[in-house]
Amino acid sequence: MEPSALFRRDRATILGVLNVTPDSFSDGGRLWRGARADVAAAVDAAAALLRDGAHALDVGGESTRPGAREVAAGEEASRVAPVIEALAKRFDAPISVDTRKHEVAQAALDAGACWVNDVSGLRHDPALADVVARARAGLILGHLRGAPETMQHDIHFDDVLREVGDELEASARAAEAAGVARARLAVDPGLGFGKRGEHNLVLLARAGELRARTGLPLLVGPSRKRFLGELVGGEPHHRDAASAAACAVAVFAGADAVRVHDVAGAAQAVAVAFALREARGEGRA
Repeated sequence: MEPSALFRRDRATILGVLNVTPDSFSDGGRLWRGARADVAAAVDAAAALLRDGAHALDVGGESTRPGAREVAAGEEASRVAPVIEALAKRFDAPISVDTRKHEVAQAALDAGACWVNDVSGLRHDPALADVVARARAGLILGHLRGAPETMQHDIHFDDVLREVGDELEASARAAEAAGVARARLAVDPGLGFGKRGEHNLVLLARAGELRARTGLPLLVGPSRKRFLGELVGGEPHHRDAASAAACAVAVFAGADAVRVHDVAGAAQAVAVAFALREARGEGRA
């Protein structure tokens, strides 16, 4: 599937999260049986996400929650590739793989994915860009300083909007240098990745300014994140209303896409936000 099918001018795109891990922060283990991912359960979960309004599926095989330890590339690939192959055979929706490693990206693309979602913005494994370029796939570049194990230590920004924008643009230039066409790129400010609550709020509220900095499609992922818990309380799976509100604000401010666990609630909120943004007269160039 052509990567350009993911981001469109006539909607805000919704990526449904499908974590095939034993330890992701809000839904780890839901699709895990014994020592491996349950492919049949993952297909059923994907069908539910698409029924609820997801336009695409984002499959992850490694938790990147704060403090999470890195998973070996072979193990991560063995988690995601069978699931992606099954999804690609069953559904027409675009599939993204959430990985920082070129070996996993290659296995996922071979299995049927057409996008790679790298939360590190190529900082963890620059060779990932070469894999994406050869496959003529799409690449979402996230913002992350450091690694999940340590990213919440010693956080400092003088101007979070400017610095995140500059660093995302640097990632985009690195991808282009490796041969990935700019038309196949998108960016993600990395909410919750090495940022305090106030940083996440600025990036959400000023999403349009951040998008203008790179001119690339902007994906945001506030779903069930800790900074929302700091505002409304509750465990991660009780933050879906707050997540939908954050997604709506981001889309109204200028974001092109959201990544969420609870698609049904977010889809309604995002549809209203997108209509209001259109009514305000801010179409895409």
